Amino acid sequence: MSLPPGFLDELRDRVPISSVVGRKVTWDMRKSNQAKGDFWAPCPFHQEKSASFHVDDRKGFYYCFGCHAKGDTLKFLQETENIGFMDAVALLAREAGMTLPERDPRAAEKADRLSELADVMEAAVRFYRMQLSSSAAHSARDYLAGRGLQGAALERFEIGFVPATRRALWDHLTRAGVAAEKILEAGLAIAPDDGGQPYDRFRGRIMFPIRDGRGRCIAFGGRAMDPNDRAKYLNSPETPLFDKGRSLYNLGPARVAAGKSGPLIVAEGYMDVIALVSAGFEAAVAPLGTAITEEQLRQIWRLSPEPVIALDGDAAGLRAGYRLMDLALPHLGPDSSLRFCLLPDKMDPDDVLRTGGAGAMRKLIEGAVPLVQLLWQRDTEGQVFDSPERRASLDKRLRAALAKISDPGLRGHYAEELRRLRAEFFQPQRNSGRKRDFQRRGAFSPSAAPSLAATRATLLAASDGDDVAERMREEVILAILLTHPDLLPEFLPDLERAEMRQPRAECLRHALLHWSDEDVLPAPAQQAADQIRALGHVRIAPPVRHAGDRELARRCLSEEFAKLFARRGVLQEMREAAEDVADLADEGLTWRLRQAAETRNRAERSRLSDSADLGEDRAALSNILQQMIESQVWVKPKK
Repeated sequence: MSLPPGFLDELRDRVPISSVVGRKVTWDMRKSNQAKGDFWAPCPFHQEKSASFHVDDRKGFYYCFGCHAKGDTLKFLQETENIGFMDAVALLAREAGMTLPERDPRAAEKADRLSELADVMEAAVRFYRMQLSSSAAHSARDYLAGRGLQGAALERFEIGFVPATRRALWDHLTRAGVAAEKILEAGLAIAPDDGGQPYDRFRGRIMFPIRDGRGRCIAFGGRAMDPNDRAKYLNSPETPLFDKGRSLYNLGPARVAAGKSGPLIVAEGYMDVIALVSAGFEAAVAPLGTAITEEQLRQIWRLSPEPVIALDGDAAGLRAGYRLMDLALPHLGPDSSLRFCLLPDKMDPDDVLRTGGAGAMRKLIEGAVPLVQLLWQRDTEGQVFDSPERRASLDKRLRAALAKISDPGLRGHYAEELRRLRAEFFQPQRNSGRKRDFQRRGAFSPSAAPSLAATRATLLAASDGDDVAERMREEVILAILLTHPDLLPEFLPDLERAEMRQPRAECLRHALLHWSDEDVLPAPAQQAADQIRALGHVRIAPPVRHAGDRELARRCLSEEFAKLFARRGVLQEMREAAEDVADLADEGLTWRLRQAAETRNRAERSRLSDSADLGEDRAALSNILQQMIESQVWVKPKK
C-alpha cells in the first residue's frame, strides 16, 4: 500500500519514540536527560546490564552501541512485535489517533513509477562504477588518486566514470532492456528538439551518485575531465525522483553519524563532503549546486539543532553565509540555531584537510561562531559610526533583524547580546583601536571572530603597563614564524637578537632557533605556541589569518622586527641620557623628567588604542632629550 506524502513524518512526530520504546525497557535515569529527549537503557535486543541503548526523541531514532541495532519507531515495533511494516504503521496510527488512509490508486501508481526510475538509476550506478576500471578512465583514476580518493573511499561513495562518447550509457541500458522513456525520465539522457537520437547527459566525467535519506539513488553529480568543458560540475536535472531544493548530499549516512562523530557540518558541495567524511568528519552534508533552501534547512535541523556551516573563505562564501542567516532568522529557536565556520581565504574543506590535516579542520570547526556574531559583523564591517545618525542607522538595522526572530525568549537573548556587543564596540579609548581595525576588515574570518567576544580578556584591555606594545609585538612575530616556518632561515639573525620579555615567548623563541619543518616542538614550547596562537590580537593578525600569503608575512616580519628593535633602542637611549644627567639632577629635574615620561606613556597608550604604529620615533625622542639638556631642565622655574 502506498501512503500519501508526509503521512509517516506526521505519524512519527505525533508519537515520541521514547513512549514506544519505554514500554519495553527500563530507563537509566542517571544517564538519561528527559528534558532534552535523551534516553538510555539496557538494550532490549541483546542481554546486557549496562545502558548502551540510546533513544533520541528529537531525531526519532534508536541505536545500540553494543549490538548496533538501529532504526526508527516503526522499525522498533516491527522488531519487538514481530510484525510487518504496514501492521506497524496501523498500530502506531491507532496510538496517534490518526486514520490510516485508504488505498489511493494514483499514489500507488506514482510509487511504482518512482520505484522503476530508482531501478534505472541503480543500473546507471553499476555501469559508471564498472567504467572507472576501464582504460578510458586512466586520467580519471589519476585525478582521484591525487585528491586522496582510492580503494575504500571509491567504494564507499560509489564513484564512477562515464566515457566521453555520446551514447555509452544509453546503449548499455537499452541493450539491457530498459525502456527509452525511463532513461529520459530519470534525467540520464537528453532528447534533441529536432527529433534526433537521444544522447547521454553526462559524458567524459567522474560520476558521484546522490542518494536520498532512504538510500535510493535519485541523481548524479559529474565532474568534467576536459578543462575546456563549459560546466566543470554538472548535476542531474529535476526529475520525479530528484528535487534539488529538497535534497542533501550524504543525507542518510550523516543522519546516522550526527551526534556521534562531532557536530553536523554543512559544506558547499559533494567533493567537500567526501573530503570531510574521509578525514573522520562523518556527519557532513551539502546542498547540490544551489544556496540552502528553507526545506533543506529544516532537514538539517532535524539532524542537528546547531549545525556548523562551513563556507569557503572568500567574498562569495561570506555572501552565502549572510543569505543563509537571513533565511534562518525567522525559524530560529532554542533547538534550531547555526554556527558559522568561514575557512581561510581561497580555501575549501578539501584544501584545509590536504594542507593541515584533520587537526586543522577540527580547530576551525571548534572556532565556529554563533549566528549573532555574523549578524553583528554584517551590520558593522567596513563602516564608520562617527555621527549619531550613523549609529541610529545601525540600531535600526539591528532592530529589523531582531523583529524577524519569532521566538520571544530567543529574541530577548539576541537583544541582550547585541546590546553587549554594541556597548563594547562603542566603548571609548580601550576599544577604539579594535573598532577601527574591525571596520577595516573586508571579510569575516573564523580566526578573527573570537577576538570580539574575548576583547576584555586581551592584553590591551587587561593591562595598562608600558610593555604592552612590546609584548604584543613579540607574540605576533612568533605567531607569524609558526605560520610561515619557511621564513625562519631568512629572519634567524633577527630572532637571535630579539630576546623576549615573557618567559613563554622566550621559551618558544629558543625552540624556533633550532626548529625545522620536520621537527616537533618540545612540549613546553608547543604549549607556549598554542597559548600564543589563541590570543585575540594574534588571531586577527593578517599574516596569521592569510597563511598562504608568504610575501605579506615577509613584509610584516621585517616591519615588526624593525619596530621592536627601534623601540628598545629608544628606551635604552633614554636610560643612558638619564644616567648622564644624574649628577646634575635635583627635584626640578626629577619632576620635569617624570612629566616627560608620563607624556610619552600616554602617547604610547593612545597609539596602542588606535591600532597604529607600536614603535617610536627615535630621532624625535633624541632631539627632545637634547633640548631638555640644552635648556637646563634641572633649573626650577621661578614662581
